[in-house]
Amino acid sequence: MSKHSKHSQLGTAALQFLHDAGAEFEVLRYESHPGSPHGFALDAVEQLGVDPAALFKTLVVDLEHADPVFAVIPADSSLSLKRLAQAAGAKHARLLQPAKAQRLTGYVVGGISALGSKTALRVFVAEEAAVLPKMVVSAGARGVSVRLAPELFGELTGAVFAEITQG
Repeated sequence: MSKHSKHSQLGTAALQFLHDAGAEFEVLRYESHPGSPHGFALDAVEQLGVDPAALFKTLVVDLEHADPVFAVIPADSSLSLKRLAQAAGAKHARLLQPAKAQRLTGYVVGGISALGSKTALRVFVAEEAAVLPKMVVSAGARGVSVRLAPELFGELTGAVFAEITQG
């Protein structure tokens, strides 16, 4: 796997962000099914044939008395709003309404990414990612993901790895 050249068809702000950073990543494309009963993340798992513990969904969360944040958690996990609020130093957290999340990030729901977001937000990643050799995250569009090292994702986004899932 090599760094992408200027001649590759980037297509999203997230891919452009990775390219501009000189990051090593692999683009994974699949046919997204927006009506999937499993949701976008588990649909991506099925389409790509990857381990649901290695594919991460990106949620935008509103914090009480603070700017919203990204929560990046495994596709097969649920976010603990209480744990995220604690990690972010807030009292309460709630999922941001989809329309607000789209306006804030510049990405559509099902394609939201912490990479290259229109608005820079703090990023919290489920600590489970830290032990993986590679993680898969949205590349800023439905049907496009990237596989990269969790350490690299953390460096590029300034992410904090924390216990933010339920269980």
